[in-house]
Parts: sequence; C-alpha cells; structure tokens
Amino acid sequence: MSPVLAGVLQLLALIIALGLSYRPLGDHMAKVYSSEKHLRPEKWIYKAIGANPSVEMRWPAYLRGVLAFSAVSVLFLYLLQRVQGSLPGSLGFVSIDPDQAFNTAASFVANTNWQSYYGEQAMGHVVQTGGLAVQNFVSAAVGIAVAVALVRGFARSRTGELGNFWADLVRGTVRVLLPISVVGALVLVACGAIQNFAGIHEVGQFMGGTQQWNGGAVASQEVIKELGTNGGGYFNANSAHPFENPNGLSNLFEVYLILVIPFALTRTFGRMVGSLKQGYAILGTMAAIWVGFTALMMWTEFAGKGPAFELAGGAMEGKETRFGISASAIFSVATTLTSTGAVNSFHSSNTGFGGGINLLGMQLGEIAPGGVGSGLYGMLIMAIIAVFIAGLMVGRTPEYLGKKIGTREIKFAACYILVTPALVLCFTAASFVLDTPAHSMTNSGAHGFSEILYAYTSGANNNGSAFAGLNADTQWFNTTIGIAMLLGRFLPMVFVLALAGSLAAQTPVPETAGTLRTEKPLFTGLLVGTIMIITGLTYFPALALGPLAEGLAA
Repeated sequence: MSPVLAGVLQLLALIIALGLSYRPLGDHMAKVYSSEKHLRPEKWIYKAIGANPSVEMRWPAYLRGVLAFSAVSVLFLYLLQRVQGSLPGSLGFVSIDPDQAFNTAASFVANTNWQSYYGEQAMGHVVQTGGLAVQNFVSAAVGIAVAVALVRGFARSRTGELGNFWADLVRGTVRVLLPISVVGALVLVACGAIQNFAGIHEVGQFMGGTQQWNGGAVASQEVIKELGTNGGGYFNANSAHPFENPNGLSNLFEVYLILVIPFALTRTFGRMVGSLKQGYAILGTMAAIWVGFTALMMWTEFAGKGPAFELAGGAMEGKETRFGISASAIFSVATTLTSTGAVNSFHSSNTGFGGGINLLGMQLGEIAPGGVGSGLYGMLIMAIIAVFIAGLMVGRTPEYLGKKIGTREIKFAACYILVTPALVLCFTAASFVLDTPAHSMTNSGAHGFSEILYAYTSGANNNGSAFAGLNADTQWFNTTIGIAMLLGRFLPMVFVLALAGSLAAQTPVPETAGTLRTEKPLFTGLLVGTIMIITGLTYFPALALGPLAEGLAA
C-alpha cells in the first residue's frame, strides 16, 4: 500500500468515527447545558466553592466568574511550581524558576500548554497530576462555558441573562470531559501508553552511558490534553514519545479526541438555537477548511524535491517512522487548526510551505474546528462579520439568527478579530528590534523569522506547539509569551461575552424575503471566503517574510 493511500484511508476512518460521534455527543452537550437539574456530586462542588448554580448571570457577572476563577488558577499553579522542591513525589526535581513558573501557569490556565521546559526533567508527579492535568480539564470547561454563553445570547431574547458560569464550568467537567477521559485513558493504556507513579529508573546502556526514564500518570493526562485541545506533553517529545503515543492506532485515536468535541459543538449550537441546519452550516465551513488544509499538508510533505526526499518517500526529517508522513500531516493540521499544542512530529522540520500551513491554521483563529469552545465562538464571530459584509453589499441591515447586527455588535466582533494579530505582530517585531531575543534563534534567514513568528502565533492563539528551533526558555520569551497567552485567551472572551449580552437583550427580528439564508451552502462559501480574506490581509506580509520565502527558495 502506498503511503498516500494509507493517509487517505486514515483520513476516511477518522471522518467516519467523527460522523458516528457527532449526533449523540452534540445532543448530549445540548442537554447538559440546558438542564435545570444538578447531580449530587455537582451539588457537593457548589457547596464547597460557595456558588449558587441557579442564579442567572448577566454578561459582566459571567465575565467576572471567568476571570476570577482563572486568576486563582494561575496563582495556585504558580505557587505549586515554586514549592515543588518541598513536595512529596517531586522525583528530586527542584522548584521552578519564577519566570518559567509564570509562563507555565499562564500557559495551562489559558488552555495553551506552551512548554519551555523538558517535562520529564522538570515536573514531578504532584505538579503534573495535581496542577497541570487539573488545568487541562477546567481550562477546557471554561472555553465551552463561554461558547455556550454566546449561543444563549443568540437563543434568548429580551433578557441580558446568559446562564451561570459556575454551573456551566462544573457540568462541562463532570458530565462531558471526565466520562470521555476515563474511557479514553483505558483505550490508550490498552494501546500501550503507560499509567503509573513510578520514579526515575535506568533502562540500560545508551551511547556509552546509562539511560533514565520517568514513570507517570501519562495515559490519563494524554487523553485530556487531546480531548480538551490543550496539548502539553508529559515528556518533552510530546505525542512523538512512545509512552504517550505508542502506535498508529493510538495516534489516530488521539486525533479523534482532538476533533470530536469541537465538531460536535456545532450540533449543540444548532440544538440550542432551534435550527440544526444552522449548525450544519457552521460544521460545513469547519470541515471544508480542515479537509482542505489536510490535503495541502499531505501534498507539500510528499512533494519535496531532491535525492533525500525521493529516497525517504517524502519529507521524513523530524517525523516518527512509526507514523510516517500521512499520519504526521493529519496530526499537525488537526492540532494547529485547534488550540492543541500536541505534536507527533517537529513542525520546524516540515517543508517551507508545510510550516506555513501550520502557521496559517493558527492565524485563522483556530476555528476549523478550533479549540474546545473557543473554536465555536470564534467561528460565530466570523459568521457575524460575513453577515455584516453581505448586508453592506445589498444595502440591508445585517441579521443573524433573528438578531440585528448593528454598530454595537460589529464593534465587539471587530475588537475580537484584532486582538490576537496585534499581539502576534507586535511581539514578533519587538523580538527582532531588541538584541537579546534574536540570540535564541537556531536558524537565520526566513526559517529563523518563522521560529519567532510561530512562537507568538502559537502563544497568542493559545495553541502551544513550537517550531522546536527556538530557545524559548529565557526571561524575555517566558514573560512575553506568557503575557501573549493570557491576553490572547481572556481579552477575546471579554468581547464574546459582551456580544452575547447585547444579543440576548434584543427583540427577535422576523424573517422576511430579504433575510440572508445563513443555513445555505452559499453562506458557507461566503464564510470561508471571509475567513481567508481577513487572515490573508492581516498576516500575508509576515508569512511572505517567513514560510513563503523559504518555500519559494527551496
């Protein structure tokens, strides 16, 4: 079987698995976030944190809940790392330095999981399981909660209430993420992933010396890092490590975990707004971009020119022979089109155009299908922009799902799409203006530029993957990428929740003959075009200096 055919078959198997999960999971999440009943374990949690889950919140109160919970999470995770050397189960590792502790705390709370350290050489069992793994659950639950709040803004009218943040947070964790993670961890263990609390042990001779490996609760952290579109690896090699991702079956299963909730949330959206066709339109947009990017990535990685490429059957540098080019391409596109920093190959080793595809996937806003929750609300923001553009073309006040998109709404949407590019481009420019940051680059020229552009694109878009050629463990990069991750996560949420409150307060607009049919394929095409044009106008100059220049020079 040719490698290309193997890749196509893997992609088809993945699409079938996602299709089978789409309806039951999407309907389940719609019921979870629409139910008025509270499970007994959930009541215990509400009592412990002093929250009343039955009180409806307007958008400022909902936002305060998001920010307060996240701020406490950053502080807790920071302190846990700073005292690691005094904790049991630390495996002899010392406490984390202040700048790296801040970077890691910001990273995991912001659902980014950017890592400027070697996981197996820095973090003990307590920090890994009690700190990082916990944030993998709750940061994902926060993203879903904000997306659901926006959906309620479309579904409700003549009220500013968006639900209760604490109820949404707890339900997302207890009823959605935790059950799937338990089953998923068992699957990974069956595939060969490790799950223990063993210490450091020698495994034999290697290059004239002994080789040491850590044990750890790897399978349980691996499943939620993928399911919650987090991405932080227990080991430095991340999902290229055989303890995390043992074989082709586990690799395909991990890609499935990354995509299943973001795609299924489009059905949840359709259910909650009372029109499954609207959910299908958003799904079609996401799927079209995902399949297109995957096909482009496989083509560019197989089409490398030169004797080395031809002998290896493609661009095999930096890729695991267990997976090959096809599985690596599918994995890298899935992670960079979502907010998942997991890697099973090194993106820096991709062809020039391949690295550009990964960069562009993040620069789209990671909306195809995007991160857990963040992908849906990002795509809905783009839908509002597309409706607004369509309204300008026909001279009609734009409407979406029965809500008018006026000056207030379009300002919130515009602010949302401007935040991340401003962070990426300003921090990238500052890194080249100053002397010290450039010393962290392994490569010069276009590829070196791509290393720093990729780092800030990954941080500000809450992805977490890296080009692997940049030494980011410096005070400059730990601090600035940490700031980019926090601002890139929570500033957009401010505008999303403000938009949700504005929409919920409106009176529904009756549909007329002139209303744009946003459930039709024509609108899906308009939405895809809008996304590509906005991203192209924003990032093309930077891409031209990096991956495009490198690809054309190859």
